[in-house]
Amino acid sequence: MRIHSLTSRLFGCVTLALIAAVPLGAQQTSGDWANLAKFRDADAQLAAPAPGEHRVVFMGNSITELWAPLFSTLFPNKPYIGRGISGQTTPQMLVRFRQDVVDLHPSVVVILGGTNDIAGNTGESTLEMIEDNIASMTEIAKANGIRVVLASVLPASDYPWRRGREPAPKIIALNKWIEQYASRMGAVYCDFYSAMSDAQGGMKPELSKDGVHPNQAGYAVMAPLAVVAIDRALAMK
Repeated sequence: MRIHSLTSRLFGCVTLALIAAVPLGAQQTSGDWANLAKFRDADAQLAAPAPGEHRVVFMGNSITELWAPLFSTLFPNKPYIGRGISGQTTPQMLVRFRQDVVDLHPSVVVILGGTNDIAGNTGESTLEMIEDNIASMTEIAKANGIRVVLASVLPASDYPWRRGREPAPKIIALNKWIEQYASRMGAVYCDFYSAMSDAQGGMKPELSKDGVHPNQAGYAVMAPLAVVAIDRALAMK
């Protein structure tokens, strides 16, 4: 119970700080379109994995960014690294994939993205465009000997920063493609969606305050699913 209490306090402080600094769904507006500067120094300072260490990088958007400060309590003693940036879409993730994933020499990458594309954060995107970006990140990872976990897009019935997009059916369709693509490519599909969705295709209200970003309970649901998927990826030949 003490860990849950600590996690709750930590999550609350981190969430408020991040939301104050970057509004939910916000988009990088400087000339650094993909925000390569955000993790450039941290990437450069990170030592190479120790012998036998199975480093895992989580690549994503605000859902991953808000998750990363909880890694030490949800994934104790695991060499997991968060590389999520609020508001990002899959083309931005693809631009920084080499710097923020490949150059860190992980054993596994967990790719969680696509919801901001559906929201139109960097302009209109078809499902095929999102799929192409996810496929490109997967191919880059595999070409560099990195095992891949492709996470389902989390359920959402609307976006607080961009109302009326009706994302639920698009998310279902995208997740179906991600699952099938993972099977074809020898990647692992991590199904967060089924555990977190309600009957209308939105996120269960007890798992989120805004219907898009998990709260402490939401991340508690996601964490063990992620561990199982990562372990499956590590066991692959």
